[in-house]
Amino acid sequence: MKARNFDKSFDQGKSIIEHLDIKSARRIAQQQKRVNVDFPVWMIESLDREASRLGVTRQSIIKMWVAERLDAAAAHDTEHASS
Repeated sequence: MKARNFDKSFDQGKSIIEHLDIKSARRIAQQQKRVNVDFPVWMIESLDREASRLGVTRQSIIKMWVAERLDAAAAHDTEHASS
C-alpha cells in the first residue's frame, strides 16, 4: 500500500492494522534503560499512597512526575533562551 493510500485510509477512520508490522515496531526515542534509585521510606509510602489514589503503579507515578518536571524545565529554558 502506498503511503498516500495508507494516510487516506487512516484519515477516514478505516482499520490500517493489517498493513502494519507490529512485531518490528519500536518507539523512537523511547528506548528503556533500567536505573536504581534509593528513596527514604517516607517517600516510598507517599508515592504508594498517591499512586493508589490515581490507580497507577509506583513506577508510573515516578515516570509521570519526572516527565512533568523535565517538560517544565525545558519550557523554562526555551523561554529564557528566546529572551
